[in-house]
Amino acid sequence: MISHEQLALLRAQTPGLDQGLHFNHAGASLLPQAALQAIQAHLQLESRVGPMEAALMVADRLQAMREDAARLINAGSEEIAFMTSGSSAFGSVFAALPPFRQGERILVSRQEWGGNLANYQRAAQATGAVVEVMPCRTDGSVDAGALANCIDQRVRLISLTWLPANGGLINDAVAVGKVAAATGVPYIIDAGQALGQVPVDVKALQCDVLKSAGRKHLRGPRGTALLYVRKAFLEHLQPAWVDVSSAPVSADGPDLRSDARRFETSENAVALQLGLAEAIRLALDIGAGNITAAITSLATTARQRLARIPAISLHDLGDGPQSGIISFNLRGHDAMALKNRLAQQRIYIGANGVPYTPLDMQARGLHSIARVSLSYLNTLEDVEKLAQALEGLA
Repeated sequence: MISHEQLALLRAQTPGLDQGLHFNHAGASLLPQAALQAIQAHLQLESRVGPMEAALMVADRLQAMREDAARLINAGSEEIAFMTSGSSAFGSVFAALPPFRQGERILVSRQEWGGNLANYQRAAQATGAVVEVMPCRTDGSVDAGALANCIDQRVRLISLTWLPANGGLINDAVAVGKVAAATGVPYIIDAGQALGQVPVDVKALQCDVLKSAGRKHLRGPRGTALLYVRKAFLEHLQPAWVDVSSAPVSADGPDLRSDARRFETSENAVALQLGLAEAIRLALDIGAGNITAAITSLATTARQRLARIPAISLHDLGDGPQSGIISFNLRGHDAMALKNRLAQQRIYIGANGVPYTPLDMQARGLHSIARVSLSYLNTLEDVEKLAQALEGLA
């Protein structure tokens, strides 16, 4: 667990906490001071010696970041690529898959992130493949047992949004991975809300691909993302496009890289990557188990406190352990308007509409939800101030 002394130090090393109460860590968390300093220092170095030269001077730090990222998710460093966003990471891999054919099936979770779903649906429209929702339990989570009975020769892909963006559900990604491994179906995990919030072990998950933006619970800068591709799965992926870094040309033609960096480009925002490196190192230093324990404890208290406000309706799913993402609505207030009203008090929350998780929102008849997403940086005092502000608006 994170001690009171450690939490005080972590908060002191987070400049953004001076500007208000931040409850939007699932959207974008607050940079640690070390990450901010790393970004600023490298931009200054680039201004003095030039971006190309500056990149060469920090090559060892970039390699160390790759190794740290591999440790964070229990992967090999050759299985790690750094991208500019979770969408670019997902899109690059999805475009590299062999073309889909008429009648082939893409199985998705009901909480599938809208960006992923849009790509699947476009592919289905173009090829005659079909997108199907995996069976759910009564609590809304994926039913891995029922999923196993759905697999046949036409299933080309299993895609899971591990921790949905619209509530506290934590899907059983390990159980889904066992089904995928037993049947040989490629398995993609969207870990956008998981990385930096819960332990991530790609070997236990048995996934072929995992992606996450760096800006969320991991506390990296916007414009960074981590992509994992299982080494043995790389041979099935042909990037839609390459450059001099991912496939340098020789006398025999382009030589496609044999590691996950076949999805990287030679042009990178090195300063942002160095900021991400500091965020990854901080997560390793704190420990994923300690982070999860802190968030789970605080989220339990926050849910109980919000439930005592008569005008609030909670919209979280999941009968088991829940994440630090709490979805709700306040009677008489549109979710986006509520977000803006709280921002006027320097209390920052999120708000999601149907496009973020369309299948689940439509299944539950929800048009929008307000979202509080907690970090280990938050405190019980923060939660109480939020609750009092909501009571005032109610």
